[in-house]
Amino acid sequence: MTDPPGLANAGLPNARLSNSVLANTVPANTVPANTVPASTVPAEPVLEARDLTKHFPLHGGPRLGARRRPPGRRGAPARVVHAVDDVTLTLARGTVTAVVGESGSGKSTLARMLAGLIKPTGGELKLDGASIHRSTGHGSTGRDYARQVQMVLQDPFSSLNPIHDVRYHLARPLLVHKLASQDQLDEQITALLERVALAPGEAYLHKFPHELSGGQRQRVAIARALAVQPRVLLADEPVSMLDVSIRLGVLNLLGDLRDRDQLAILYITHDIASARYLADDIMVMYAGRVVEAGPAEQVTDQPSHPYTQLLLSAAPDPGRTERESLRGRGAPPSQVAPPSGCRFHPRCPFAMPVCSERTPPLPAGSGHVSACWLLDPAEADPGTASPGSLRTAPASTAPASTAPASTAPASTAPASTAPASTKRGAAESSPHPSTADSAGGVGEESV
Repeated sequence: MTDPPGLANAGLPNARLSNSVLANTVPANTVPANTVPASTVPAEPVLEARDLTKHFPLHGGPRLGARRRPPGRRGAPARVVHAVDDVTLTLARGTVTAVVGESGSGKSTLARMLAGLIKPTGGELKLDGASIHRSTGHGSTGRDYARQVQMVLQDPFSSLNPIHDVRYHLARPLLVHKLASQDQLDEQITALLERVALAPGEAYLHKFPHELSGGQRQRVAIARALAVQPRVLLADEPVSMLDVSIRLGVLNLLGDLRDRDQLAILYITHDIASARYLADDIMVMYAGRVVEAGPAEQVTDQPSHPYTQLLLSAAPDPGRTERESLRGRGAPPSQVAPPSGCRFHPRCPFAMPVCSERTPPLPAGSGHVSACWLLDPAEADPGTASPGSLRTAPASTAPASTAPASTAPASTAPASTAPASTKRGAAESSPHPSTADSAGGVGEESV
C-alpha cells in the first residue's frame, strides 16, 4: 500500500532519525567488525510467535478501587489487563529483532512469554517449527526449552544473588543441565567470562556482585545465559541500567554474539537510536499491540505509522537549532479498558472516524508493514491527514532524506535489505563520533 496524500510527508524527512542522533549513540571507532558477512547468514526461523496474547486478571478490591462482584453475578466476565494482544513475530538465526515502545506497551511481558516464564492467554509458540505446549516450567520438556531460549534481565544489580560469587552463578546452569563435570568446571567458567570480554577470567571467579561494576555484572548475566549454549537470547533492556560510557560495549557484545555465534536475539529497548544501530528488524509496540514492523533502516528513515513518527520526533537531535513543538500529546490508554479500534487514535493527530470503530490489521509479510487506516486507500480521507510534520521544525534543520517521500513505506521490501553490516558501516562514516548517551528514549515523559 502507498501513503495517502498528506501522510507521505508527515514526519518525513523531519521525523526520520538523523545521522547526528546515531553518531551520539555509536562512536564510529568502536564498531566491531563482522566476523560473518550478513549476506551469508541464512534467515532460518528459530522461535516463532503467532497471535500471542496475555491478559492478566484484575482482582477487584477496595485498594484497587474496584467494586466486588454482586451476589448472583458469578457469570459476569472478570476484568483483565490487556498486556499483549495478537503479537506475531519471528526470531531468525543470526539476526537481532528490536522491540521498541514506551513503558506499558507490553515489551517485557512479550519477552517473558517467549522465555516461558509466564503462560500466554492465547496464541502459539513454535521452536524450529514445532508447536510448544508448556503448561508449567517444570519437567524435562520445560528444561530443554529453557536451555535453548535464555533471557537476560534488565537490572544487573538484582539479577545476581549478592551472597554468591561469580563462579557459583556460572557453575549452576552448567551443572543443572549437565554440561560440565567438576573437573572441567573452572575451565569452562573461565572460557565463558573471557567470551563476554571479562579477561582474564580467573580474576573474576571469586568476585561477588558488589565488587563488580554495572557493566561487569551485566556481562556476567550474559555469560550465565550463554552457559547452556542457547539458540535464542532475549535481552530485556540490557543497557538501560548501565552508565552511558559502558552501554556501547554491551551492545557490541550482543552484535558479536549474533555475528559469531549466529544467535537469534530479541532486543527490547526504549532507545530507538540504539535499536537502529544494533537490530536488523524493528517492531514498534503501543498499548499491547504491534503498530509497525520492518527492516530497521526503513522503520527509522521512513516511518509510516503516526506513533512511530511521534517517537522519532521526540528523539532530541544535537543538530537541531530550534525547540521542537510535538503534536499528538497525551498519555497511554488504560489497558483494563483500552480504546475501541486503533488504540492510538485518542492521541493521533490524523485520527479518522474509522480509527475508533475498527482495529486496523497489521498486514502479513516480512517487509515494512503498519497497522494504520491512513495507509488503506479505501478508508483514508485525503482531507484528514495534515500535510505538516508531526513536529514543527524548520525545514532547514531537517537532515537530508535518503529516499523520496513518494516511495515510503516500502511495504514489499524484504527484511534482508537492511543488513547489520551496512548499518554499522554507515555509523563508521559518521562525522560526529561521541560516547554521549542517546537521547532517543521513548518513555512516558517523552511523548
